[in-house]
Amino acid sequence: MFKSPSEKAPRFLYLALLSIAGILIIIILIGTVAGVARSNEASPVLRLGGTTRAHSTADDDIRVFTGLGRLRIPLVNSSTLLLSIAFPYSASDITFTEELAAKINEFRSIAVSYFSTLPQEYIIQIDEDAAKQEILRRYNNSLRLGRIEALYFSDMLVIDGSF
Repeated sequence: MFKSPSEKAPRFLYLALLSIAGILIIIILIGTVAGVARSNEASPVLRLGGTTRAHSTADDDIRVFTGLGRLRIPLVNSSTLLLSIAFPYSASDITFTEELAAKINEFRSIAVSYFSTLPQEYIIQIDEDAAKQEILRRYNNSLRLGRIEALYFSDMLVIDGSF
């Protein structure tokens, strides 16, 4: 006998969804078998969000940490210091990279506390090298899994607030 159109649609939808589920299960099984069969030393088949350099090795994967962003630091003379701090690190050292990411707020606080307590006469002629060395020392004192070798300041600008 003939079925009404309303009875055919749910059956067709059910079969389509069942087919899609079956295909997904087969794809997952193939991926699982391929993953188990690959050796541990094999390179990744697909890399999402990897490095921008072609043929990069883990030993020379040096990147620049810019996770602190631009800091707006109030100074003792009602001025504001705009500052971005960056430093190189080895991306192959996963534990150190994770520690750096976990310390972002602490690094910001260290920089803010250092610059906001400088005497007013020192702010006019900031010794950038001395400031870098002091902040580097404080950053490294807070780190346990590695060391930062150098700091870079960019966007270092004092905005006079005495108008």
